[in-house]
Amino acid sequence: MSFKVVVDYDLCESNAICMQIAPDVFEVRDDDFLYLLTDTPEEDQRAKVEESVQRCPKQAIAIADDSEE
Repeated sequence: MSFKVVVDYDLCESNAICMQIAPDVFEVRDDDFLYLLTDTPEEDQRAKVEESVQRCPKQAIAIADDSEE
């Protein structure tokens, strides 16, 4: 089952907690903005993305189930 990462950039503070947890998915660059390296990571990244969702202080990250597309 595939999934999609969704970021609410209006809420995001680019504090890089998600990048520390899942550096293959999230990156905060020198411009202090968060970038998604992929919005559809491999299934083996799901646990790290879920942890990023839970630990985001602003709750700016969500997972959308891609199965209905």
